[in-house]
Amino acid sequence: MTVDPLDMFKSRSKELVKEALARLEIDVQLPLEIPPEGKGGYAFPCFMLAKEMKKSPADIAKQLSQEIPEDATFSRIEAQGPYINFYINPEMLVQQTIESIMDKREEYGNWPQTGVKINLEHTSANPNGPLHVGRARNPILGDTIARILRKCGHDVTTEFYVDDMGKQQVTLTWGVENLTQEGEIPEKTDHAMVWYYQEATRLMESDSDVLEQINQMVAKYEEKDEEILARVKDNCQKVLNGMNASLRRLDIHFESFAWESKYIFNGNVDRVVEELKAHEFTDYEDSALYLDLEKVGITGQENKFYLTRSDGSSLYSTRDIAYHLDKLANYDLAIDILGEDHKLKAKVVKIGIGLLGKDEEKIEPLFYSFVSLPDGKMSTRKGRVVYLDDLIEESVGRAQKEVQERRPELASELKRGIAEAVGTGAIRYNIIRVQAEKQIIFKWEEALSFEGNSAPFIQYSHARASSILRKTAVLGNYDLKLLKHRTEIQLVKALARFPSLIKESGESMECHPIAGYAFELASLFNQFYRDCPVLQADEDIMNARLALVTVSRYTLSNVLDTLGLVAPEEM
Repeated sequence: MTVDPLDMFKSRSKELVKEALARLEIDVQLPLEIPPEGKGGYAFPCFMLAKEMKKSPADIAKQLSQEIPEDATFSRIEAQGPYINFYINPEMLVQQTIESIMDKREEYGNWPQTGVKINLEHTSANPNGPLHVGRARNPILGDTIARILRKCGHDVTTEFYVDDMGKQQVTLTWGVENLTQEGEIPEKTDHAMVWYYQEATRLMESDSDVLEQINQMVAKYEEKDEEILARVKDNCQKVLNGMNASLRRLDIHFESFAWESKYIFNGNVDRVVEELKAHEFTDYEDSALYLDLEKVGITGQENKFYLTRSDGSSLYSTRDIAYHLDKLANYDLAIDILGEDHKLKAKVVKIGIGLLGKDEEKIEPLFYSFVSLPDGKMSTRKGRVVYLDDLIEESVGRAQKEVQERRPELASELKRGIAEAVGTGAIRYNIIRVQAEKQIIFKWEEALSFEGNSAPFIQYSHARASSILRKTAVLGNYDLKLLKHRTEIQLVKALARFPSLIKESGESMECHPIAGYAFELASLFNQFYRDCPVLQADEDIMNARLALVTVSRYTLSNVLDTLGLVAPEEM
């Protein structure tokens, strides 16, 4: 079976149009489009032929459609205005789609391996405290895009770039080594460590001696002091351990961690600075090297982007260039998930890569807007930042109450498992479903709804399909020709689209189309369940519908997995 059950219909419609054009001695390839619902499976617009044929697009479509013979692949082919519309044979579509899914099962939607190696960097938050809600979009987007690209057949390595060279990390280390935390210390390491950073920062701003001590540590660190490196990395690792524990609850994992200090200590940053010095687009001000933005086509109030300090020490952007050179030496493509406030920095990194003679087009930054809560604030009543852990606990707690109200008879362990799946799924889905460039206001009533466009609604559809299949014996022989009801055909059409949607989303590197598809598929499955009795139908129809339930369950599971959501057997 082919990966894409729609491939046969796409290919055949293109062939028929190409043959018709050849008979009219026209050497043009008309673009294939997906028309609105009710206008067929595929459409070919005829606007581009108007000049050559000296006719209106509608007349051309009519003439061209008469050149296309009847074909068993389509129930009808007809001109509608300036388009030639192809209506897919529903019986063939049902057969092709259900057999494809039965053949691929858990692999349905996956494309063959491409051999393309991709480094996808996401999260990369400063390791001085827990992840907060405003940046929660980064790891969720990054992980979901990685899942999509893997389904497209690419070899994807997800990576966290650990900023262990900044003043913030030295401040954290000074705090750990010089301060004593009193009272109840949080068990989770990132929450325990953030106190040292916050308190050391407060002292640094009010005590010049503390500031001097931290500045001296920073200077020695920049001079490649191995002992300070070990101390800073140890503290950063403790924070990272806490961050990773939070992300694991959302089923987010990393294959690799790249430490910023590596590029200082191995001399790569020095080499980058030396090479950039030689370029006509760079200059000095008070001994600090900068890139003249106007000379590289970037205009604005600030026209100098600094690459070093006046003492010659490196800045984050210079280290980032060295890091990306390392990526390009080992991968075919480097994707960076970045907040919208990093657009200029990302642009400068690409320019720097180009000035060093490398292909900057192999670096693909993807930007997102931030997440906020309904009151517009990112602080709790205690005056601290709302951390991702707070959001997860709140979501799982609310889901626990919902499960208790709906299914009080379930065992406690099962209820906790469902609440964890629903609560964490609600967070991921509510972020994924919105286009990355648009801001998100996180609303609980939307995220945890069992009725609307939400994770629980989609997860419940999978649980419903699982429940139906649990009540039956082994699937018997089935005749797919019996699937003729309107909602059956609509559901099959949606199931057939999944592989092509994966490929399209991989090419655009967008998550929200998959989320929209998940909601559409769940809705159509529920309509089918409402309109077409399964277990109460005659045996032959029941078996055919059970086959449809089976492939729906496979596809819903695969879609949920793509989105990083649990596919529960029971809810």
